[in-house]
Amino acid sequence: MTERISELEYLKKTALQKFAYNFTYFFKSIPQKFIGFFKAVLPAFFLRIWLVIKGAGVTVGTAAKNGDWKTRVSFGVMGFSQLARGQIVRGALFLLSEIAFIFYMVCFGWSQLALFPSLGYQLPERGHYDEATGAWVPQVLGHNSQLILLYSILTMLVIVFFVFLWYENVKSGYAAQELQEARRKLPTASDDVKELLDGQYHKTLLALPLLGLLVFTILPIIFMIFVAFTNYDVNHQPPMQLFDWVGFDNFAALFSGKVSGAANFGNAFGRILLWTIIWAVVATFSCYLVGIIVAIMINKKGIRFKKLWRTILIMTIAVPQFISLLLMSQIFDNEGIINIMLKNWGWIDKSIPFLSDGNIAKITIIFVNMWVGVPFTMLMVTGILMNIPEDLYESARIDGAGPVKTFFTITLPYMLHVTTPYLITQFIGNLNNFNVIYLLTGGGPLMSEGASGGAGQTDLLITWLYKLIMDQKLYGIASVISIIMFIITAVISLVLYNRSNAVKNEEDFM
Repeated sequence: MTERISELEYLKKTALQKFAYNFTYFFKSIPQKFIGFFKAVLPAFFLRIWLVIKGAGVTVGTAAKNGDWKTRVSFGVMGFSQLARGQIVRGALFLLSEIAFIFYMVCFGWSQLALFPSLGYQLPERGHYDEATGAWVPQVLGHNSQLILLYSILTMLVIVFFVFLWYENVKSGYAAQELQEARRKLPTASDDVKELLDGQYHKTLLALPLLGLLVFTILPIIFMIFVAFTNYDVNHQPPMQLFDWVGFDNFAALFSGKVSGAANFGNAFGRILLWTIIWAVVATFSCYLVGIIVAIMINKKGIRFKKLWRTILIMTIAVPQFISLLLMSQIFDNEGIINIMLKNWGWIDKSIPFLSDGNIAKITIIFVNMWVGVPFTMLMVTGILMNIPEDLYESARIDGAGPVKTFFTITLPYMLHVTTPYLITQFIGNLNNFNVIYLLTGGGPLMSEGASGGAGQTDLLITWLYKLIMDQKLYGIASVISIIMFIITAVISLVLYNRSNAVKNEEDFM
């Protein structure tokens, strides 16, 4: 357990010491927060799902108990209740949905689900005689495990969507019965269209984005999760070499460090995970704090050419980031312009390994990231700084507070309250900051000769994942690491956001 110091001891600390203590305490208490998060969120999540299912069950049960024969027929023939009551368009859409679902399942979906437990099999070897070479060319026919897994997941999602449509069909059919029994007018097709363009306009607008989210986000995530439980790697490349289910073997291999074909994998994973967290913290807060300081300096009374300084910083944003990073990789190269100039001036005899020495490369990356990231923070906080009441600073100066104390007691707390969501976004973005690392160093230099998965000393988990997938073909292990990254980023972002003053004291601040 990580215990807090007493309130009296905390009050005796300076503002800078309080900030350092809170910063250190947060990361020491992360394991407790992880446990607390799952204890608080998971029961509520499953309770919410249960309430939704229970509510749907009550609706269906009521329709089955009190519905007339038309409503009950619609349990099997979707849209029948609506068609029988004159709601032709609505009933036809439900009926067509059922026909399309049956056609899909019979012609394609069921065959994919049947192969899901085995992920396919190979047929006996066949071939043909090549007259040009006079040789028999073997040909192995079989299934494609990758496509079977993908189409099976797609079919599962289609089934879930059809169940939802079926529920809406029952609900709508029973509602039509109640309206008819009450001798009230049933909604027509034109009424439905008007409702979708007025009262339910939000659903109409969200339909296309939701479909895109399902196809391009949810489906790949589910596919990646399933891949984590397979032996999909360089030795199991479909369709010639199918992969199969291995349960939790990949998780066990990752945490034990004994990954087939990758020596010292556990050591590489631990070092890269540690550097990823350190990088995310330092990169986020360095850009944030320096950006605020630069904004304060530019906006300070008496500073001349304010527009010029802002324009210079904005120019770094106008240039595409990948161009800036590639240029920096050349500038800091062993034979780059900086080393050449220092040699010509006689300041050094041999090149400084800005990017070829692990420790120096990490420092170089942090400073280059500041060059790229500080202008964004400066622009964002400039407007916020102008909204801080001037009388707060005036009162602080009267009380004898200097610039440093004023910054930590007035400016920083105000900025943290307003920009906490942005800060969380930046932190998560830096955990997955592929561009800066890959374009500057490519993750190098290598940890050692024949490093596991090509692991480099500046690799983040995201760049190492790229190497594991593209170079090593360790898809199963890469999926496990992706799941771990997802859990870390999701939990940290949710915990930080819900515990921040921006949420807890939104109405009380200022």
